[in-house]
Amino acid sequence: MAQEYEIEVITRMVLDALAKNASEDGGFVVPIGVSARHIHLTQEHIEALFGPGYRLTKFKDLMGGQYAANEKVTIVGLKLRAIENVRILGPARKKSQVEISATDAVKLGVKAPIRESGDLAGSAPIAIVGPAGALYLKEGCIIAARHIHMSPADAEKAGVRDGDYVSVKVDNDRGTVFQKVKIRVDESFTLEMHIDTDEANASHIRQGDTAVIVKEGL
Repeated sequence: MAQEYEIEVITRMVLDALAKNASEDGGFVVPIGVSARHIHLTQEHIEALFGPGYRLTKFKDLMGGQYAANEKVTIVGLKLRAIENVRILGPARKKSQVEISATDAVKLGVKAPIRESGDLAGSAPIAIVGPAGALYLKEGCIIAARHIHMSPADAEKAGVRDGDYVSVKVDNDRGTVFQKVKIRVDESFTLEMHIDTDEANASHIRQGDTAVIVKEGL
């Protein structure tokens, strides 16, 4: 009985502390996912790189019906600078897209713009090399804009809607505030803010850290 009482008291203290922190910050807490460079490919391009009839194989499930594939490729910039072992995400898409960090763009010698996923018009060219072939994209290489994935229920709790922009505070030794963070809402999404490796390294953020939505984005 004494042990059960102690557990109950400790649980109550933790819940009280969490409630106090939430009221002081006045914001909605979001876990952070650090997104490394990756590629989305059409089925036609998958076959160009891996051979006729080839299908991606699953390494790990991701949100929204996506998955990290076992397959990796090499990306090559205009100055023939390359980055190897870039993972493909499945399933196949309607358009091929390469997502890199600003540091990757410098290494590759490409002028990749900061864009939302799928906004590829006028983006940077890039070459992709696989075990069975290579292809050249006239456009399709971007630096992904930071964003937050939410379910409709989470969006309601946070008081935001799909397409809104918010500011997000990370309360660590760097005390970083990210502005212009887009909200993306879908039934298939798990709550998570996505930033790239440059943003994470500069802000001392690790996978699984948390941030708080503090106000509307500027």
